[in-house]
Amino acid sequence: MSDIEKVKQLRKSTGAGFKDCNAALKESQGNLDKAAEILRIKGIAKASKKMSRNATEGVVVISGDEKKMSFIEVNCETDFVAKNDDFLKFVKEISELNNTYFSKLEELQKSKMKNNKTVQENLVALIAKIGEKITIGRAKTLAADDKRNFAYQHSVIKDNVSKLVVIVSLNTKEISDKIDIFGKQISMHIAASNPLAINPNEIDQKIIDREIELIAEELKNSGKPEEIVKKISLGKINKFKDENSLMTQDWVMDTKMKVKDVVKSLEISNFSINDFVRIKIGE
Repeated sequence: MSDIEKVKQLRKSTGAGFKDCNAALKESQGNLDKAAEILRIKGIAKASKKMSRNATEGVVVISGDEKKMSFIEVNCETDFVAKNDDFLKFVKEISELNNTYFSKLEELQKSKMKNNKTVQENLVALIAKIGEKITIGRAKTLAADDKRNFAYQHSVIKDNVSKLVVIVSLNTKEISDKIDIFGKQISMHIAASNPLAINPNEIDQKIIDREIELIAEELKNSGKPEEIVKKISLGKINKFKDENSLMTQDWVMDTKMKVKDVVKSLEISNFSINDFVRIKIGE
């Protein structure tokens, strides 16, 4: 086999660049297996150096169906890489694996991809090839036999890859146009309104405590009597809860209605919104 044919074969098997393959073959004295090992070690070293950088761009990928649906976030340094074909091929494949492993990231990292290498090995190779820090971020799976999942994507890059994803789980088995329409609309509503929880009493207490601190700071020098300040503070925190809870938000399709009014108007017994996730790159 000629030197140029060895370089071509090594490039095909490792995905490394021409110069790196040529150098590795020289170092291994033409041994393809040793050259591949050299590239693997150098790839890990390159990847390690890049992990100190910031990766604030990236994509969110969804996979699955109405009974079991997942998202996974993969971050990179630039929006240019987020549209790279090798990057997109990688994220689309690990998205399917993520759905299989119910978003258990430790198991996902060890799982084998189509090339018979683990996700972690392919990630290291991709970092070395592209030259940017790439990390696997947030992930979640919504699954239940007695529920239906709906999804909405915004700023779509390709197919199931985008910058913002919403998945909402509805407590219903009913198959009807009005459920399909509502599922799509409530997903769009969540994308636009970014609720913190389904109901006011479900908002994280740490978020409530922080808001109370901000309100107290705002009213500290108001000069109003203490009793009036307490009433104003209570009114503000209740308004905050209502504006940030899905069921008490104004319906984006008709702001004269609340989301809870729309749910009630569907007139479906035992119907409710079970869960939702909203993830946007950069937030």
